[in-house]
Amino acid sequence: MTSIETEQPHPAHARLDTYDTAALVDAFLADQAQAAQAVQAAAADLARAVDAAVPRLRAGGRIVTVGAGTSGRLGVLDSVELGPTFSWSRERAPALLAGGDGAMFVAFEGAEDSLEQGGADLRALAPTPHDVVLLLSASGGTPYALGAAQAAREAGALTVGLVNNPGAALAAACEIGVVLDTGPEVISGSTRLKAGTAQKIALNTFSSAVMVRLHKTYGNLMVDLRASNAKLVERALRLTVRATGASEEAARAALAECASQVKVAIVMLKAGVGAGEAERRLAEAEGSVHRALG
Repeated sequence: MTSIETEQPHPAHARLDTYDTAALVDAFLADQAQAAQAVQAAAADLARAVDAAVPRLRAGGRIVTVGAGTSGRLGVLDSVELGPTFSWSRERAPALLAGGDGAMFVAFEGAEDSLEQGGADLRALAPTPHDVVLLLSASGGTPYALGAAQAAREAGALTVGLVNNPGAALAAACEIGVVLDTGPEVISGSTRLKAGTAQKIALNTFSSAVMVRLHKTYGNLMVDLRASNAKLVERALRLTVRATGASEEAARAALAECASQVKVAIVMLKAGVGAGEAERRLAEAEGSVHRALG
């Protein structure tokens, strides 16, 4: 542990337990701000990961997240949100959390220690060369993640390691290593703090950039959402009106005709075609609204 930066005591906060409340809040907030800087420093590697992932996903691959503890839970969160945000099917976003689904709510600290279990859980997903496997570990040495990385590489999947320590074994074990160098935590070793924040920022950035490249947006509008509740139904209406300039009445009619598919409604209204023709144009354009509109 002496060589793992995230486990070192923070040199600026040796007397943390003597701080008043205002000083405590300031200390945590100032340290959290460094998370974004750590991700920014790794921007080139994140961009490489996006460019490597997109062709595999266009070919039908999955985004698989793997991790233990806080890192694993962050992976689960990102995978779950891809569905309502981008209509990405749940089957194409499996998430492996050391200890199983129950570890999302109750910590199973020993579950991360098995290299063999990580490999077995990954192989149970029947990985293919089209899959993209994101492996998260603050220390970069979690056996569960290392076992999964080995199994993923054996299957030919793209492996991307997100770690918070330079020189981490997981970064070296993956095709692309993304080092989010956040250093010591205000509370020594509590990587749910800025190490976790950096991982969340990196996951948001990676998955969102991938979805933009896969034509899940029109401009910066979230036009491939799944309108699965009242809030999202109204959001679909607002997006359609904003993207087309049509009246709410016309937008509602178009959305009703195409089962609330915003991209289809946009092409219908802007090109003056029916739902079937709009769907055909989008299919030929690989989902790009710009290309479907010529």
